[in-house]
Amino acid sequence: MSMLGRKGKCKILEDKLDRVALGMERAKLNEYVNYLENPRKMFFANFMAGLARGFGASIGFTILAAVVIYILQGVVKLNLPIIGEFISDIVNIVNNNLKNTGR
Repeated sequence: MSMLGRKGKCKILEDKLDRVALGMERAKLNEYVNYLENPRKMFFANFMAGLARGFGASIGFTILAAVVIYILQGVVKLNLPIIGEFISDIVNIVNNNLKNTGR
């Protein structure tokens, strides 16, 4: 037999098993399994996450579009020949759309 003997091997195995059980408890594996088994909880959590992503994307796009339009207005003020007219048309279209929707 080895140096540890049968009792020593059992003790090592028991310690490792205790560490695994403690790790699973810390990871809240039981709560996660319950979450996965409850379709309503999953649906609600994913629905709220989707709403948050959509709201964040719309706010981010609005800010990005405002910055781009602000920069384009600055380029128009530089009075560049071809680019200035093109950008001026774009800014006018955006401004007209804003006036029409803000009735």
